[in-house]
Amino acid sequence: MNSSRTSLLVIAALFCTYFIWGSTYLAIKFGVESFPPFLLGAVRFTVAGSLFYVALRAIGAPNPSWREWRGAAIVGVLAPAFGNGVVCYVQQTVSSSVAALSIATAAIWMAIFSTFWGHKITKQEWLGIAVGFAGIVLLNTRGSLQGDWLSALLLTFAAASWAFGSTWGQYLKQPAGLMAPAVQMLGGGVALIIMSTLAGESWPSQISAKSWGAMVFLIVLGSWVTYTAFQYLLKTVRPLVATSNTFVNPIVAFVVGIWLAGETIHGTEYVALAIILAGVLLILLADNTNKS
Repeated sequence: MNSSRTSLLVIAALFCTYFIWGSTYLAIKFGVESFPPFLLGAVRFTVAGSLFYVALRAIGAPNPSWREWRGAAIVGVLAPAFGNGVVCYVQQTVSSSVAALSIATAAIWMAIFSTFWGHKITKQEWLGIAVGFAGIVLLNTRGSLQGDWLSALLLTFAAASWAFGSTWGQYLKQPAGLMAPAVQMLGGGVALIIMSTLAGESWPSQISAKSWGAMVFLIVLGSWVTYTAFQYLLKTVRPLVATSNTFVNPIVAFVVGIWLAGETIHGTEYVALAIILAGVLLILLADNTNKS
């Protein structure tokens, strides 16, 4: 693939992760109005992953080896299941804007987890990590999460799990091409089915049109299009650049949350947004200039 085509694909993939994923937080909010949270994620990723897998096999893609199934399943459990599934759970009581802001710390966690595989954190990255965590503290102690330590801890866990799965996945044996995100989504969907069963969730007796629309949006745009784009970025550009969507997603989530759901944003949360994004920007710029 020539460099100009690769550049166009990278730009298109970044656009998807920036703007579509920024809108998925509101879609999740609409989805959990009818669906139990883990069931919402289970249906989303199981349907997306299984249909994607069947389509790829139908056009001749090889079935992954056992090692590839295992590697992709590990990423699926850490990212779609623990990362996204926990966000669905927390969004029963937390606004989409605050959820997106908390997940913006994924790039900070990725900088930390990358040290497990030999990356040396630079002074600028340490500064970015410190600034980012200052924003997290402000969000959790002065914003709408004040006093809600369970939600704060769960969102922190979700961001860290997503970052760890995304980082580790670069060193695990993965299926070739588009089969990787298909199997990851399928693995995450199965894990979420187990989580939903253990939580005692059941199929809702009534599902609103808004929740059905959110489900379709999450499957088609949030999973097939954007999750696949994210996996392409992880294989094509530096991991921290691939997660640069965390710099834009909260802004998009703030706009669509206020516009379409009438969410109220506390002044403290705008300050926390600026601080966290400053930390993420420091890390991304350090990555661009210091990591080959």
